[in-house]
Amino acid sequence: MTTPDQTNAFIDRLAAAPAPAPLRPARVIGLALAGLAAGLAVLYATLGLREGLLDTLSTPVVAAKTLVPLLLGLLALSATFASTRPAARIPLWPLAAPLALALGLFVARALTTAPDRLQTELLGQTAGACLLSITSLSLLPLGLGLAALRPGASTRPRLTGALAGLSVGAFAVAGYSLHCPEDSPMFYVTWYGGGIALCAALGAVAGRRLLRW
Repeated sequence: MTTPDQTNAFIDRLAAAPAPAPLRPARVIGLALAGLAAGLAVLYATLGLREGLLDTLSTPVVAAKTLVPLLLGLLALSATFASTRPAARIPLWPLAAPLALALGLFVARALTTAPDRLQTELLGQTAGACLLSITSLSLLPLGLGLAALRPGASTRPRLTGALAGLSVGAFAVAGYSLHCPEDSPMFYVTWYGGGIALCAALGAVAGRRLLRW
């Protein structure tokens, strides 16, 4: 059993220990954005932005492949920070809005596409490169972001990691979309969505290790 003297000594050690650094959202965002910007700079320098980018963005279905991931990333980022506060409610329901938009775009395209074109629309020409690029773009900002989240007090580190991965993956997709020439919602909802889901899974695995107390 612990004696009173041992208990008092333990309390004294805790009191003498330096206070942990507080979680600073600006630092988390700054580090993650720096990592993402570095990856996008390499992507754009080697593969470039798509031709006629400004003209294509004037088409709503093309603009959606950038704007919907941006919305998802912002909502997931808010939920990530909420999840680092033990007593806070985590607002997961807003994430349904961009997911519903993406699903609507997919279904609308599928219903207006000839049956013999469905496979071509779904697979496109760059599915493998798409998944590889999104994952590669996400690794550095996800690692930096999770490291900066460690001062938080998440009681569900796997969820926090998954939300961080969801946010980073969505922002990586938004950046990648400015290069990607695939404009069918059947393609980008499937493969962008797959890339984001993979990033969320990686975040959950890493968060369980890095964010637990």
